[in-house]
Amino acid sequence: MKQRHHCVYTLKTNTARVVRRDFGEDLARWYSEPVLRSRSHCAISVGGAPLEVLKRYIEQQDRPH
Repeated sequence: MKQRHHCVYTLKTNTARVVRRDFGEDLARWYSEPVLRSRSHCAISVGGAPLEVLKRYIEQQDRPH
């Protein structure tokens, strides 16, 4: 369990760093603090579903208003 947490933490940290580096000026409108993530995480299995099926499922979800 500890290794999974460390892996997720590292992935989220590095992803946030790249997003801030590449899109920092655009994000400044919405984020006054240099924090893009929370400490929580979720891991979900899709049972080997094809990528196209997953994309279609995500695209069909309701968008927040």
